[in-house]
Amino acid sequence: MQYFPIFAQADGLKILMIGAGIVASRKLELLSRTQAHIRVIAPDVCDAVMAMANQGQIALEQRFAELDDLEGIDLLYMATSDEPLNRQFALQAKALGLWVNVVDAPKLCNFITPAIVDRGRLQVAISTSGAAPVFARELRARLETWLPASLSELFDFIADKRTEVQHRLPEFEQRKLFWEQFFRLNGDRFDERTDNYFEQAFGTLSGCGELLLLEAHTSIDLLPLAAVPMMQRLDWLCSDLVLPERLSELVRRDAGRQPMLPLSELSARLDKGERVMVYAETETIAQLVAHFPMAKHLRPGAL
Repeated sequence: MQYFPIFAQADGLKILMIGAGIVASRKLELLSRTQAHIRVIAPDVCDAVMAMANQGQIALEQRFAELDDLEGIDLLYMATSDEPLNRQFALQAKALGLWVNVVDAPKLCNFITPAIVDRGRLQVAISTSGAAPVFARELRARLETWLPASLSELFDFIADKRTEVQHRLPEFEQRKLFWEQFFRLNGDRFDERTDNYFEQAFGTLSGCGELLLLEAHTSIDLLPLAAVPMMQRLDWLCSDLVLPERLSELVRRDAGRQPMLPLSELSARLDKGERVMVYAETETIAQLVAHFPMAKHLRPGAL
């Protein structure tokens, strides 16, 4: 992983953009949605950037940038067509410990801006580590058509309700079951039925455990697509074997990992509504299939 994805708090961030052409305007359009302090320095300014300045979205200085302009900032964007200038400012900014992005020059960057799908509180960031930004944009376009616009209102609704849920359901496991049931009822919509589904979810908090079984010889890449969301919901991954890296990538990251459990402990966890996956040799999986007939046996092309 060349770049580690992270969402940074933008409020009060001091951002300097050197360059004010069309490329800069695309970056500024996104940056101006935040509460960051954005300063732009360039002798020539395109109409889009000038409009942002006139609307008070950015502070614009029409002049050539100087190295002293780097003082007191947190983050630098270089969006000029002058490669020597971009390099000079990028190296100086890095020497000062600043975060630097040089448009179309990944080797000069210590951060990159991903393609972003914006649904208010829901943010989806897509990156190809600078290798294929056009593909990232195409993938973003697909997600834009897939994720409904009402998600923004839905997550505002959920944010407003979180304190109420915490008061009505003091235990974490209850809250987890509640939100799972709410999304099962409501889906990704926000409409006149959402508030009713919210209340209905409080009345259906009985958990139903789930057991996934995976044999060690199984090729992870040949598993059916339906297995992926199941693995993303896991509470525990149990195995005495070394886990393949590909399996670890697909399983929910905060799921607990532990050695193989006795049958009685597995039964107790399922009775509590927990979701467990067992990764083991064929003989062990066969025993579990016999003991837990409701278990989902993950195999290439089938569940």
